[in-house]
Amino acid sequence: MESDSEMVPFPQLPMPIENNYRACTIPYRFPSDDPKKATPNEISWINVFANSIPSFKKRAESDITVPDAPARAEKFAERYAGILEDLKKDPESHGGPPDGILLCRLREQVLRELGFRDIFKKVKDEENAKAISLFPQVVSLSDAIEDDGKRLENLVRGIFAGNIFDLGSAQLAEVFSRDGMSFLASCQNLVPRPWVIDDLENFQAKWINKSWKKAVIFVDNSGADIILGILPFARELLRRGAQVVLAANELPSINDITCTELTEILSQLKDENGQLLGVDTSKLLIANSGNDLPVIDLSRVSQELAYLSSDADLVIVEGMGRGIETNLYAQFKCDSLKIGMVKHLEVAEFLGGRLYDCVFKFNEVQS
Repeated sequence: MESDSEMVPFPQLPMPIENNYRACTIPYRFPSDDPKKATPNEISWINVFANSIPSFKKRAESDITVPDAPARAEKFAERYAGILEDLKKDPESHGGPPDGILLCRLREQVLRELGFRDIFKKVKDEENAKAISLFPQVVSLSDAIEDDGKRLENLVRGIFAGNIFDLGSAQLAEVFSRDGMSFLASCQNLVPRPWVIDDLENFQAKWINKSWKKAVIFVDNSGADIILGILPFARELLRRGAQVVLAANELPSINDITCTELTEILSQLKDENGQLLGVDTSKLLIANSGNDLPVIDLSRVSQELAYLSSDADLVIVEGMGRGIETNLYAQFKCDSLKIGMVKHLEVAEFLGGRLYDCVFKFNEVQS
């Protein structure tokens, strides 16, 4: 399912990897727990994934690229629900005990075995087209803010507003299919600061006085997230002289952006001189992360990404799956930023925050 070429550890993780890194923020179980009995945390998370089955089934049913899609979608729902029930009875079944990565992987496996490759393709294309049309307006509003710190805060709010477009959250998938989402309204309606983790002022101070040479950004969703959230922020880094590597999934998963889709979007946004609304993009690179899930295990990335990241001095992990659920506490050898919106009640409770709260976690490495 993953990249054919051998996967390697992300070079900015401290070695040895096995002692310093685990791609799981919320512990589902502890060593003292009975290996044969599902913990309350495991059951709670298995239920989160079970609640997403109806929205996945609905997307799969309408996938016109798959023959007999409705019948296969029904099979997906039955098979994945069965796996989740098995895990409740025996957490060591299906390669368990379960964590966020295994639960996502099993869901993708069932979809792919039934012939589904990209059940969110249609909604991704629609949202990308909408966001592309809004991109000039969002960037010009940002460019009009003269104060560096205030412009940065505006860009960060844009990342949070864009990150709401997440069809992996059952609640948001329902809201989205009912009445869509307005990016500019979402910017205005973020929960008030201080956020549940709020290092924005610390980062602002560094932003004004420090310039990074190379930033690697692990990106998340299609549509407003990548186009109206991440790209204006990446453009600002380019304008400040940084090289920027956007690391995107190799294969589709939920409404996450893939490397191929991101390349296509950028070709539509750039002008004939290769500029992004007046900013040179010769230092902007797109890398295939080697990933095929909405979460990420940084001990396994593509060799291409590892090569491009070896001299990075800023790593940004964006989105709830990558930035919060799997890598919130990941330590890096360079400065790092974890940024994402909390879209599951279980994550909000774990962090002691509110649903739709924001995480902005900055760690500076003392040189």
